[in-house]
Amino acid sequence: MSSNLWLVRQELLVASLQHQPLLLVIRPELEDLAASGSGSGLLAQVQQLHAAGLRNLEVAWVDQPGWMGFMQRVQDHCPGLNLGAASVTVSKALNDLSLLDLSYAMAPCWCPELVEQARGLGVLLVPGVFSPTEVHQAIRFGCRVVKLFPAANLGPGYWSCLQAPLGPLPFVIAAGGLDVSDLPVWLEAGHGAVALGRRVVGSPPAFQALVDWLHQSTSQR
Repeated sequence: MSSNLWLVRQELLVASLQHQPLLLVIRPELEDLAASGSGSGLLAQVQQLHAAGLRNLEVAWVDQPGWMGFMQRVQDHCPGLNLGAASVTVSKALNDLSLLDLSYAMAPCWCPELVEQARGLGVLLVPGVFSPTEVHQAIRFGCRVVKLFPAANLGPGYWSCLQAPLGPLPFVIAAGGLDVSDLPVWLEAGHGAVALGRRVVGSPPAFQALVDWLHQSTSQR
């Protein structure tokens, strides 16, 4: 049953990203985790982006008592947001993800043991891949979705070069070092979606650019 849920959640994530090919990744600070109610400035920004049409959000997992509470506040204040966890590298994180029943989680690297453990819990853990070997192993493992990381170091043309030797490739999320202005370039190069980091939220001009992109993409649908 848990394995079937893992497969279903892959398809649901792909469908959500096909609807809006953007993932925002945020990293809450200690003050965000400690804030009660809507007292977090980061949560207020997330609410603003959600109101502008943001569909997919990742919150970096941290081994702090307040992380679960912060995630629950995001769920309460942003209903309908496709919420996941980022930076998952240890087994301990999977228990939190299972308790919250999150739609998905992301790992920065390829760790088949962790992906297997997540699949056993019914948790979708999308692996980070970098080399052709890692991509090939993820495909053989049954991963329908992977994250290319760090994408900026590889360039937008890298992924398409893998198709000839490896055959059909999984749905790919480009992540690492990208900005709002990179969205059209990487999407046109064949990437299924693009992940943007916390620095977009931390910079007023970048934040406004993201709000504008969300308004524009929503109006075009």
